Amino acid sequence: MSKRKLLVPSSRDALNEMKAIISGADHPSDAKFEAAREVGVPLQKGYNGHLSSAENGKVGGQLGGRMVQELIKMAKEKIDHS
Repeated sequence: MSKRKLLVPSSRDALNEMKAIISGADHPSDAKFEAAREVGVPLQKGYNGHLSSAENGKVGGQLGGRMVQELIKMAKEKIDHS
């Protein structure tokens, strides 16, 4: 999992929940495995040193891209209702 600091640390739980919802996973910790399945990357629990940077990027890009799209959609809806 990324070690980047959130701008609003208290948002971590909400972002993790969004990650689970967007990926279709039952639990936030399973989101990356669901995203990996969708893009055909053999991500497993535990050590994944055999995966290339490109494969890891596919998983992160899939998940992160969808989260950004959802956040933009939410912001637009909020602006439209203001």
